Amino acid sequence: MSTPQIVVHRDKELMAQAAAARLITKIVDAQAARGSASVVLTGGRNGNGLLAALATAPARDAVDWSRLDLWWGDERFLPEGDPERNYTQAREALLDSVPLDPARVHPMAPAGGPYGIDPEAAAEAYAAELAAASRPEDHGPVPSFDVLLLGVGPDTHVASLFPEMPGVRETERTVIGVQGAPKPPPVRVSLTLRAIRAAREVWLLAAGEDKASAVALALSGAGEIQAPAAGAYGRSRTLWLLDDAAAARLPRELYPPATS
Repeated sequence: MSTPQIVVHRDKELMAQAAAARLITKIVDAQAARGSASVVLTGGRNGNGLLAALATAPARDAVDWSRLDLWWGDERFLPEGDPERNYTQAREALLDSVPLDPARVHPMAPAGGPYGIDPEAAAEAYAAELAAASRPEDHGPVPSFDVLLLGVGPDTHVASLFPEMPGVRETERTVIGVQGAPKPPPVRVSLTLRAIRAAREVWLLAAGEDKASAVALALSGAGEIQAPAAGAYGRSRTLWLLDDAAAARLPRELYPPATS
């Protein structure tokens, strides 16, 4: 378990731009070291804001997009092309504008797809896809992702792991179907904390005053059942990327002055 590092930016736009630049550097470094890189994407306003910033970043072309594997931390179990699907939003924000290898882009199955309306079957299939991509040197049945991105919800949820719900208590499976999520849509597919913790680095994104209480709770020593974001950490690094508003309730000594 890595100790959380906190980086605070003046506003959400600067946070997105800085996170995009940081991600480009991480991908380029991983590709130089190992030939390829792997990133787990997140949806929501902060995840999509990062992707939009990445699409317009001056250093975007430093990435060899053909040698990048993309996965998702969770998905809204909706039909293919639905505008609320994280995959649809990621395509609009970035993916359709960069030369990715389609074989290395791994969206979760949609509702009405090969697994019908069964989110558990879709979850099992995604778990099998992750297991097939893992190597002997990886930590368990998922790849050692270079960076796994997570948005933090106002209730401290990450991916589709919500406080006190069964998903956050799962310790064996790497991907689960979620029924009855407290925010719409109620049916989802999500990585579990076990899969999240296989990542080399986990970056948690939060911007806006509506996230301030969640950030403070998750970083106060709360348990992961009460605050799932508290249980999300990387093997070598855990990075909280915040704006001033989201950091407003943190003790000032926990982080340096806003970096931009």
